[in-house]
Amino acid sequence: MEKEDSARDTGFKAAFAVGEFRALWAAEALSQAGDQLARVALSVLVWERTSSAGLTGLTYGLTYLPTLIGGTLFAGLADRYPRRTVMIVCDLVRAALAVLMAVPGTPLPVLAVLLVVLTTAGGPFRAAQLALLPDVLEGERYVAGLAIRTITIQTAQLAGFGGGGLVIGLVTPYWGLVIDAVTFVVSALLVSTGVRRRGPAVTESSVKSRVARAFSGEGARELWRGKGIRVLFGLKMLAGFAIAPEGLAAPLANGLGAGSFAVGLILAADPVGSVIGSWIFTKWVPARRKTRMVGILAIASVVPLLFVFFRPPLPVCLALIGLSGAFAAPYHLQAVALMARAVPDGVRAQVMGLTSTSLVTVQGIGIMLAGGLAQLTGPFVAVGVAAAVAVAAAGPMVMAWKRAIATGPDVWLPAGSRTG
Repeated sequence: MEKEDSARDTGFKAAFAVGEFRALWAAEALSQAGDQLARVALSVLVWERTSSAGLTGLTYGLTYLPTLIGGTLFAGLADRYPRRTVMIVCDLVRAALAVLMAVPGTPLPVLAVLLVVLTTAGGPFRAAQLALLPDVLEGERYVAGLAIRTITIQTAQLAGFGGGGLVIGLVTPYWGLVIDAVTFVVSALLVSTGVRRRGPAVTESSVKSRVARAFSGEGARELWRGKGIRVLFGLKMLAGFAIAPEGLAAPLANGLGAGSFAVGLILAADPVGSVIGSWIFTKWVPARRKTRMVGILAIASVVPLLFVFFRPPLPVCLALIGLSGAFAAPYHLQAVALMARAVPDGVRAQVMGLTSTSLVTVQGIGIMLAGGLAQLTGPFVAVGVAAAVAVAAAGPMVMAWKRAIATGPDVWLPAGSRTG
């Protein structure tokens, strides 16, 4: 009976039954599709105009990096202004910028500036969305919603580049940017018509005080003050080690004597595992166990990568990377859910924005460090060492998480699972 109740309360159908969530999900799915298409379009456009691999790579990097600025500096706007409004404004701003970028003959420096502003606007959009989800989905439906979000993003990564290449092959890169603009407009319409109006999380007396509080760094202080939240944040940062196989996909494939097709398989292994793990965790793990499993899953997500050190055959290597993703995705989404519930609503967007951008940052740093180590020792040793360091770092955090649950069960555990 317990398993049936769990499946009913936490299943994807329960989340999709909420109209506001459907609107938010569809809006993000469109934005993800548009972003992937724009990355391909811009890469092709810059290459066609310059034939420079360096400028093409720089342009591609600019589709990611400014989001860190937006998520860190501007996430607080979603605490001081209605989050629905922040999402709509960000979408409309990005649509307008994409249209300007689609004008043929736009100088490359201008294109780069427009791209930086466009991607920066993605930071507060995602912070507002993550902060709004707990208001839209209650209880374990929220965890299901996060799982759906994870699956959507991972699926977009798997299909986006191939689909984007196909679209750009049929139309010009400029029309690809126009399509990107349209996805932002439709996303804004979905949010404006499908999500109800709510006031700001914190009401300030003037615009000046709103902006000042938005940039006050309260989210960072909240992360540091709460011991349990700090531990969850640290566990999420283990992704900086687990991403090593993705950053070393080409050297790993070469070391296994496989072709370029194997590079795609290695890159796809983690997203596929993440989708499977998220589905199993959401549908079959009872709510009372999910929080207790966070630490175990965190360690389990890096242990399989230890065995990459021994240069296993390609199928085994893919299985190990996929298993890592299957363990990682559930603990990440549960950690996000716990953090969102534990922090005050007035700083939730700042905490969510800081967490998501920090995650991207440590992954970028992790790839660079893994690449440097691989240059000295080889890719298989680099992945194994990264996993070993992650296991060593995770041990104390897992113990700290167990203590946090024991000393503050009312904060972390659902009703009915706080004893025993």
